[in-house]
Amino acid sequence: MSTFQAPKGTYDLLPPNSATYLAVREAISGPLKNSGYGYIETPGFESVELFARGVGESTDIVTKEMYAFETKGGDRLALRPEGTASVLRAALEANLHKGGNLPVKLWYSGSYYRYERPQKGRYRHFSQVGAEAIGAEDPALDAELIILADQAYRSLGLRTFRILLNSLGDKECRPVYRAALQDFLRGLELDEDTRRRVDINPLRVLDDKREAVQKQLTGAPMLRDYLCEACKAYHEQVRELLTAAGVAFEDDEKLVRGLDYYTRTTFEFVHDGLGSQSAVGGGGRYDGLSEMIGGPALPSVGWALGVDRTVLALEAEGIELDIPSATAVYAVPLGEEARRVLFGAVTELRRAGIATDFAYGGKGLKNAMKSANRSGARLALVAGERDLAEGVVQLKDLQSGEQQPVALDAVVDEVRRTLG
Repeated sequence: MSTFQAPKGTYDLLPPNSATYLAVREAISGPLKNSGYGYIETPGFESVELFARGVGESTDIVTKEMYAFETKGGDRLALRPEGTASVLRAALEANLHKGGNLPVKLWYSGSYYRYERPQKGRYRHFSQVGAEAIGAEDPALDAELIILADQAYRSLGLRTFRILLNSLGDKECRPVYRAALQDFLRGLELDEDTRRRVDINPLRVLDDKREAVQKQLTGAPMLRDYLCEACKAYHEQVRELLTAAGVAFEDDEKLVRGLDYYTRTTFEFVHDGLGSQSAVGGGGRYDGLSEMIGGPALPSVGWALGVDRTVLALEAEGIELDIPSATAVYAVPLGEEARRVLFGAVTELRRAGIATDFAYGGKGLKNAMKSANRSGARLALVAGERDLAEGVVQLKDLQSGEQQPVALDAVVDEVRRTLG
């Protein structure tokens, strides 16, 4: 056993389970690639100030969960706790918004880091696929992103997830609601940290998961009663577009999510089979974030879906993805000459796009065939001195046990034909 272990709250992805994670990432990104979203990749760490301004200084992410450190050069950096602020920073730095084709539509996949209490579905290192549409205020864009996420989940076979939907208003109507909510919250019995949050961002108190807090929120003013006519009309258009597309959703007037930058549309994907960590993804509109981090006004919307939690959702529904074997053909040489000849055949098969592996290490026939079966290969290529003298190799179907000689110069064509 190794002296070292993975840090607390993290995990290693290893075969064969890692293939499921790759399939989930591909399924989530697939609809985005077909809808005009281009791939972006940002550094794993950014300036602490980027997240303090963008995510919000009152959020648990910034105050308690961020991995922040100072470099030898004195820079204050943080491992990225989420993706939106980094993607928007990169888009602004590269002036993508000045290309004349708004919105700028981007998707990304990567690892994120938060110092949280580890439990099933909540890790200190986790994986997400995200999408951002930057520079356009259009309810059709909000609806598009929700529909694409719904499409991704359904392509994986998931059926028992729910979409929660709310509007958080804008800079015109939210301040009025904020003041009303603060008046209500100041009359409750709250701990010192929560009272401080009431002053900084009272909407975050609605997101408090503690039962003692939730009980006191009965009768709290609801944002829907304070929305301005523009926000009401915008939200209704999003709802109508989703309904027309056949995407079911639930109105959730308490849905706030944990980031300060959201405005108007906010949504969450939840799966009731995951226990307390039921959110598998979510997002919303963040029209003021660009200005918060020093850019121009760029109304935007986006989401991030958790790969880890999506895998847990698949397990909760008993769904096993149909993942092709990593190996289709396994070559078994018997003797040095066969090793040279079969290695050449393996190279040709790989160049032809056929997943092929080789019995390395000079294994005997029995052990090599065990390896072939363990690899999941459908076919085995076996050759010894007598086969080579006749200019053939033996092609064995590992499912039926049938075996036939194949001319050396016809291996690729015959393997293709057999595999279909």
